[in-house]
Amino acid sequence: MKKLTAMVFALTFAAAAFASCGANETSSVSESSSEAETTVEETTAEETTEEETTEEETTEAEEEEDADDEEDYDTGDASLDDVRNGDDIGENELLVVSFGTSFNDSRRLTIGAIEGALDAAFPDYSVRRGFTSNIIIDHVNSRDGVLIDDVDAALQRAVDNGVKNLVVQPTHLMNGYEYDELNKKVASYADAFENVVFGEPLLTSDEDFAKVEQAIVDWTADYDDGETAIVFMGHGTEAESNGVYAKMQDLLTKDGHTNYFIGTVEATPSLDDVMALVQAGEYKKVILEPLMVVAGDHANNDMAGDDEDSWKSAFTEAGYEVECLLRGLGENEDIQQMYVEHAKTAIDSLN
Repeated sequence: MKKLTAMVFALTFAAAAFASCGANETSSVSESSSEAETTVEETTAEETTEEETTEEETTEAEEEEDADDEEDYDTGDASLDDVRNGDDIGENELLVVSFGTSFNDSRRLTIGAIEGALDAAFPDYSVRRGFTSNIIIDHVNSRDGVLIDDVDAALQRAVDNGVKNLVVQPTHLMNGYEYDELNKKVASYADAFENVVFGEPLLTSDEDFAKVEQAIVDWTADYDDGETAIVFMGHGTEAESNGVYAKMQDLLTKDGHTNYFIGTVEATPSLDDVMALVQAGEYKKVILEPLMVVAGDHANNDMAGDDEDSWKSAFTEAGYEVECLLRGLGENEDIQQMYVEHAKTAIDSLN
């Protein structure tokens, strides 16, 4: 009988994770295909139907559709990006799953860099890519003639290649709706593999939060001059996992980084919330940077765009000198190594 080891995380982790910084995450390892599928069903119990699109996915889809109609800017050379959709995988595969972005340079410098770090760290595994957003996949394919596997295509490729040990490492920031949906999809293919394990999203344990805090503080140290507010813009979600943003803000404040502020595009803390905090200080300049793995549509338009409702415009209108740093977290080598560590934990669980 095939042995399946699937590492999944319950959606209810969020309430405990964000109650205090002292609440560490735990994960469970199931020992059979049926147990893996049952656990996944439990983690997605709060979703109304399997086909229902999350608010975050809907927003991203609408933006990509708008970009497809109105895009008049250069996002970089798609041919420079390794889409990692080749065959000849072998028995061991490390499938890196991301939401994706149609911004070619950012995709290469963030998702591609994370995949490269994983490839270098685990030479016994073939690293492959899967995106969860078919809107982005279709956009890149129609615009650039480059086809990226969606999760179903990536999993079927693994099955067709006779993969025995499948390690799934998401580049997701948090354990939310999309991560749970990924667990469910992988579970539907689980019988085809001998072993399946999941790596954790970026912000899972208290140690993860501390590492990301240090990474972003070190990354912006040159701007920390006492007169500058350093503002990170996250996406936000209606899921309980949205608490990662408040938790990161609390951690930064507690550790004395009182000029660092965390906000979101789609949830709370909102731009208005962050603006009020910045205006309560005596800052002359504002640095804007995405708290997202990629610097895609949100970073380029909602954050750094010239429209009157962008974050850059709002802070400029409020009288601040504004500088936008268009770089995703995936460009940061310390963040890349965190994904390597999470994948290593998953791989080690196979032994």
